[in-house]
Amino acid sequence: MNAICQEKGCVGPYFGLPDAPCLTTIPVRAAQFCVTRLRRDLSREEAVVVDLPPSDSYFLMLYLEDTCHADVRPDGTLADARIYRQGSMCLVDLINGTSILLRESLHALAFVLPRSLFDELAEMSNTTRLQHLRCRRGEADPVIESLGVALLPLFENGYAAPPALLQHLASAICAHVLHDYSDEAMRNGAAESALAVWQEKAAKEFMLDHLGEDLSIALIASSIGYSANHFGREFKRATGFTPHQWLTRMRVEKAKKLLAQKSMDLGMVADLCGFTDQSHFTKVFQRATGMTPAVWRQMPIH
Repeated sequence: MNAICQEKGCVGPYFGLPDAPCLTTIPVRAAQFCVTRLRRDLSREEAVVVDLPPSDSYFLMLYLEDTCHADVRPDGTLADARIYRQGSMCLVDLINGTSILLRESLHALAFVLPRSLFDELAEMSNTTRLQHLRCRRGEADPVIESLGVALLPLFENGYAAPPALLQHLASAICAHVLHDYSDEAMRNGAAESALAVWQEKAAKEFMLDHLGEDLSIALIASSIGYSANHFGREFKRATGFTPHQWLTRMRVEKAKKLLAQKSMDLGMVADLCGFTDQSHFTKVFQRATGMTPAVWRQMPIH
């Protein structure tokens, strides 16, 4: 096999599990979501190398039981073995492929998430086009864990998963990954810009540090030594957004996190996120998400 996208996109064969159950769906338009249930039992003396070939995708692993494995570096040497606890996850870029050495039995869900799938999701929302996800190893993610557990019953009954439910869960997983693991320091690739990467990152960090304040473009620009007009033009070239648009996006994202705190009233959320008042907050939030803050707060999964 020379590509990750074989029939169904199942990664089972790479783990020595050619009959591993695999579920696929098309969550948005054309790009495929794929999840494989892996159960590879190893004896105490066994160790197995798993090589996943290059693919324009990300690989997400949710560990259903504690295990241990080590990364295999490109030069063939081994990184230190790491224990992966039940409920933790890994997110790896497959652009150059990846290799691991399994040292213990593995019970996990393995997801193949094409970049094109994230692009389709971004086109349907106010989210910028994906450039890069921040890779993670062995970190807890209660949302991924809950959604993964919800997927498990779909592997039963001959693996004939209810299409609508599988599509819903796939969309929720991808939206969460796109929201929580997008690297905001990476460029959107909208156009060539005179703004250096460090300047773009510094400007974004300045805005994030002062979300609750009344920020002017001149103040943001001065934080990296730019004039307001020059900064606004070059920031949009670099990111695809004006500074005001990007700042509004970040305020909405912060508001989503604060809304999870049920005891915090909407007026306080609006103030902490830099909105003029609760009315302004509601209007902007509804335009960005399609629902009011009060309705969004009642949603079971964020």
